[in-house]
Order: sequence, then structure tokens, then C-alpha cells
Amino acid sequence: MTSPTGTLPAPLRLRSAQRGDAAALEALSRPFVRSGALRERSLSLYASDAADFLVAEAQDGTLDGCLGLRVHPAEPSRGRGPSGVLYNFCVAPTSQGLGLGAQLLRGALAHASARSLDTVFTATTRGGGLFLRYGFVSVAEELAPTAWAESLDPRRNSRVLARTV
Repeated sequence: MTSPTGTLPAPLRLRSAQRGDAAALEALSRPFVRSGALRERSLSLYASDAADFLVAEAQDGTLDGCLGLRVHPAEPSRGRGPSGVLYNFCVAPTSQGLGLGAQLLRGALAHASARSLDTVFTATTRGGGLFLRYGFVSVAEELAPTAWAESLDPRRNSRVLARTV
């Protein structure tokens, strides 16, 4: 999918995923699950959570990237407003290094802002360079939404990052 100039092929559009995209989301994520970069999710989970995903769709209808944004309600007892968690972030190997990940991240941050979220969190088992370039910083997992923080697998040794929206 790389053009001769090393830029994203046109036209490539970002859109919200639909239930019918579940198989494509699962297929796009599979190599990253195998490498340990992503946690495994079932096809039925991709279908039920499809509305969380922003996808990059190529002209031929294939998905070249995806990023989920799950909204978590405010936790007034902990002094927290509504927040979001970015998850299942992946870009097809043939589209990596061309700015697609940055497009997806900017789109997800715009969605978070439109939903009036206070903070967006993510967890990474890698360096998180793209997130850091977009203003994310390392935080203690206790600062993240309780339900999500409790779901983190300590064996993965994830680094939690956050950014004010």
C-alpha cells in the first residue's frame, strides 16, 4: 500500500468502525497479538465494541489501521471527570512509517475532546514514542479509570501513559 514517494496512498479515509468491520479489525490486529504487542480479543468482542474504533480505510475497502477509544464515566469519589482509554492501536505493516498512526491518534484525540473527556490513557509494552510526541506522559496506573487499571495484566509489564485533553 506504499506509494513510490513513501507517503500514504490516496485516498485513505478515517471513519468510525461498524459491527461489519469486526473480522477486518481482528485480522488487522492478529500479527500484533502474535508478537505480544496487543492482547487477544475475540471476534465477538470486536463486533460488540466496534463503535469504539476509528479505522483507516483504503480505497479498496481494506483497513490499514485502527485505534479504539473507550469512554469511562466520571469517578467523583476519586475526584475524576470522564476519561478515555486508547486501546488496540495498530497499523498494517505495509502502511507503517507513513504517518497513518499519527492520523489515527489525532482523530482519536479529537473524538475525546468532542466527548468532553478530561484525560486519555493508554498502556504500552513498547516505548510509546508516538504517544510521547503527542503530549502523553508516564503516570501511575492508580490515576487511570479504576475498571481499566484493574484489568491490566501485570505480567505484560505495561507502561501507563496519559494526556490531558
